[in-house]
Amino acid sequence: MPSFADHESRDVLDVLRHSTAHLLAAAVTQLHPGAKYAIGPPVENGFYYDFDLDRSLNESDLASIEAKMLEIARANPPFERVEVPRTEAIERFKKLGQHYKVELLENDIKDDVVPLYKTGEFVDLCRGPHVNSAGDLKAFKLLRVAGAYWRANEKNRQLQRVYGTAWPTPEDLEEYLQLLEQAEQRDHKRLGRELKLFLLDERTGTGLPIWLPAGTTIRRELERWIVDEELARGYSHVITPHLAKLDLYRQTGHWDLYHDSMYPPIQFEDGLELELRPMNCPHHMLVYQSELRSYRDLPLRVAEVGRNYRYEKSGELMGLVRVRAFDLNDAHIFCTPQQLHGEIVGALELSRYFMRTLGVEDYYYRLSGRDKVSDKWIGSDQQWETAENALREGLASIGVPAEQIVVGEGEAAFYGPKIDFQVRDAMRREFTNNTVQVDFNLPDRLGLEYVAEDGTRKRPVMVHRGAFGSIERMTAYLIEQYAGAFPTWLSPLQVVVIPVTDAQIERAREVETRLRDARLRVEVDERSERMGRKIRDAQGKKVPYMVVIGQKEVESGRVSVRARNGEQSDEALDDFAGRVALEVVERRR
Repeated sequence: MPSFADHESRDVLDVLRHSTAHLLAAAVTQLHPGAKYAIGPPVENGFYYDFDLDRSLNESDLASIEAKMLEIARANPPFERVEVPRTEAIERFKKLGQHYKVELLENDIKDDVVPLYKTGEFVDLCRGPHVNSAGDLKAFKLLRVAGAYWRANEKNRQLQRVYGTAWPTPEDLEEYLQLLEQAEQRDHKRLGRELKLFLLDERTGTGLPIWLPAGTTIRRELERWIVDEELARGYSHVITPHLAKLDLYRQTGHWDLYHDSMYPPIQFEDGLELELRPMNCPHHMLVYQSELRSYRDLPLRVAEVGRNYRYEKSGELMGLVRVRAFDLNDAHIFCTPQQLHGEIVGALELSRYFMRTLGVEDYYYRLSGRDKVSDKWIGSDQQWETAENALREGLASIGVPAEQIVVGEGEAAFYGPKIDFQVRDAMRREFTNNTVQVDFNLPDRLGLEYVAEDGTRKRPVMVHRGAFGSIERMTAYLIEQYAGAFPTWLSPLQVVVIPVTDAQIERAREVETRLRDARLRVEVDERSERMGRKIRDAQGKKVPYMVVIGQKEVESGRVSVRARNGEQSDEALDDFAGRVALEVVERRR
């Protein structure tokens, strides 16, 4: 299977999967005459195609569709590219009854000549590239059926999306399917429900998770660690409102360039308009402006674990990974141009420290810049070039070779380029976690200034920095990474004390008190169940340590310890308490 860092091979896989999506559409249109086909791109680890059919597909239909795909592949029709005038393509798809293609041609594509690809009898509107012929597609599997609105708009017709995966060889495919099976056991939605970490309830609204006591314990540990580490590194923590006047977001440019992802404004009778914040930077700039700053005050590092609100489309919501309200470990560093390099390096090093401590190892660095198509970018070419060079130099300073940096064209923030830590989770999904961004533009929009050494007023440079990322998304990652068996320092319950009989309950409570004095999270299982059942239940909750108290332990004053990994020991109570407390303090994995 291609390695995660092998980006050239990923481009080859995209061609393979895109071609397999065409093969899927060819099979569906043969099996379901009159089927309308919309779009079918490659995606992470696979592909999909959206269909408008006269009946609903279900999982049992996948086998017959897959069999038809294999039949077409064995016939080995070529992928033939032909370029035709756009008007001719429109008429052709009208005759085929493919109104989704007609809509794309009439509304989205402005080229006078457009490319089509023909695979047997199937014709699609597509730029390609593709494999030479269907016989090159030797290892694929259809996975599931889901609903998806046309153009991701809930007001449009809901289509049927068929997902699949494709790989160069049958061995690669089998390896991936085994990984999927293992990953299913780690799914954070399932484990979150079983371990009572969080709740998804339609009555609160989709994308708005409720944190239960066990999950709240995990996130509080993470938050305390983040804040303590940032304070130790010279950050000042603030608390800012979840809302602001809409005019603030107009001034920064967020409303003009980002409003599709923002909630509708809250409007009042007196004309006041308030907006739920999609990010924290405008508030942190107001913190900076709360007093006149001198060059001696810089760098000023303003940090917050701040709640953000983004109106994600319903089809994109998933567990804790994609939500509509989340808490972001966010900071904004205001510095002089001379200090910029050191601040970038410091932000990168903090991000790597968080990742290393949590055991996040499968990631790469993406340097995201502007593209030449979109008109959403603000600022001069010189500002963007200076910012990108500063980010490259920062990566070089922490030992990242230039050839290991992936360029993300068009992935920048509207105000400046950024370094993204692209992480792959246990389900092999890729997501952006940490980010470091350089911004010359928003300080100018809000008129930020500092008094320079020569007495003149100058603009600070702003570094947007998310060293930990979203609490929700990282918690989802950790649930899957550890399959719910968190390191002891993060475990909601660290020790369960199990009395063998009621006669040992009093001693069990004494042990509980001693462990609580060591700042451990502990409880006594006083239920009238057999000891074996209590042990199994604790193992099901993935508790790191079980302390069994029988008559022998009462008389000796020692404890019988069963670790989650199967190890057993007989220890003095103080030794056990000290050992586990040290494990927690050192945040061992």
